[in-house]
Amino acid sequence: TIKIWEVATGKELRTLTGHSNGVTSVAYSPDGRYLASGSWDDTIKIWEVATGKELRTLTGHYGEVYSVAYSPDGRYLASGSGDNTIKIWEVATGKELRTLTGHSSGVLSVVYSPDGRYLASGSWDNTIKIWRVGQ
Repeated sequence: TIKIWEVATGKELRTLTGHSNGVTSVAYSPDGRYLASGSWDDTIKIWEVATGKELRTLTGHYGEVYSVAYSPDGRYLASGSGDNTIKIWEVATGKELRTLTGHSSGVLSVVYSPDGRYLASGSWDNTIKIWRVGQ
C-alpha cells in the first residue's frame, strides 16, 4: 500500500492499493496531481492524488522496479529496474518510448536533471551513468 498523509496534522488522507507486492519507490508529478509508484511486482502504477484512483499500470520490466522519476515537465517518467534497464515512458499514454541499457546490475535510482535533458542512474554495479534523454 501507499499512504498519503497531511504533514501539518499527521492525519492519513488516503491509502492506495493495487500493487501485488511491496512498493519500492514513489514520485509526485511536478504539478502534484499524480503519483507514480514502482514495485517488486515489476510494474509501475500512475495514481490521481486527489481521488486515489489508479489511472494506469505500466508493464515491460522483467524485474522489480526500484525507482521512478518524473521529467521536470511531467510528460515523461523514468523507471529503474532489477532487470538492469531504465525505461522512459510517455505519461499521457503509458507508452514505453525507450529502454536504456548499460548497467550490469539492477538500477536502484533514477533522476532527471532540472532542464530534463539528462537522466542520472545509480546501480548495484557501483556506477552512476548520465544519459542524454532530451532535446
